[in-house]
Amino acid sequence: MKLIHKYCWIILVFVFSCGEKVKRLHVETIALNDTTNIVLLEDSLVRPILYNNIPDLSGLPVDESKEKFFALTLPSVLIARYHINTVRDSIILLTTKEKWSKKDSTLFLREKQRFKAGDINNLLERMITHPNSITLAQAAVESGWGSSRFFRQANNLFGIWAYNKDEPRIAANNNQVYLRKYDDISESIEDYFVTLGRARPYSEFRKARQKTNDINILLPFLRRYSQRGAAYVHQLKTIIRQNDLTKYDDYKLDPKYFKEE
Repeated sequence: MKLIHKYCWIILVFVFSCGEKVKRLHVETIALNDTTNIVLLEDSLVRPILYNNIPDLSGLPVDESKEKFFALTLPSVLIARYHINTVRDSIILLTTKEKWSKKDSTLFLREKQRFKAGDINNLLERMITHPNSITLAQAAVESGWGSSRFFRQANNLFGIWAYNKDEPRIAANNNQVYLRKYDDISESIEDYFVTLGRARPYSEFRKARQKTNDINILLPFLRRYSQRGAAYVHQLKTIIRQNDLTKYDDYKLDPKYFKEE
C-alpha cells in the first residue's frame, strides 16, 4: 500500500506590543490507496490531516464507512474554518486602523469580492461559519457518504459547479455540466462556506447564524440548498440525530500542531 505524507504550514499572525509573532499550523497530508490509514476521531482534539486519493467507502460495513467518512472529513472542516476565521480576524483588525496600507486594502477588496459583500461590516457577517454537525451532514448527503465520483476524483464534497473553463474541473456525465476540482477536501469545504456566505438564497441562514448556533433553528434556512426543500432539511436533521453529530461541534484542531515563532 502506498502511503504519502506531505507537510505544509498555515500562517496566522498575531501583533503584540513587543512586536509580531507568527503562529503556524502544521498540516499533514496523507495520500491513501485504501482506508486503513484514516486516523479515527478518538477525542475532541483533532490532528490537522488532509487526505488525498480517497478510496470508495461504500464497500465497507455501514458503521465503519460512516466512522471513516467523518474521520477523513472533520479535519478538513476544521482547517477550512480555521482559514476563514483567520482571515476574518485580519478583517476585524482593519476596523481598528485609522489608515490602511496597500496590503490592507488588497486584503479587504479581495475578500469583499469573494463574499460579494457591501461594506466591511457586511463582509464580517458573511464570513461567520457554522456548526461542524451541519457541515458534516451536508457533506454526507451531497457526496453520497463519500461514494460520489466527484468527491473521490475531484475532492468536491458538495457538488459545486464550475463555470469557468480555465479553472480545474471535472465533467459530469453529460459533459455539459462541470464541477470544480480541488487540491484537497478543505478547499472544497472553504468554497462551500463562501457559497453560503455570498449567495442570495442563504441570506436568511446568514441572518440566523449571526444570532445562534442552534442547529434546529439554522437547518430550516438551508431548505433552498436542495430542490427537495423541507425533505432535505428533514434528512439533515435525521443524519445529525442518528449519528450524534452534534458531539463534533466542540471538536477543535489539536493545539500541539500550532507553533509560535
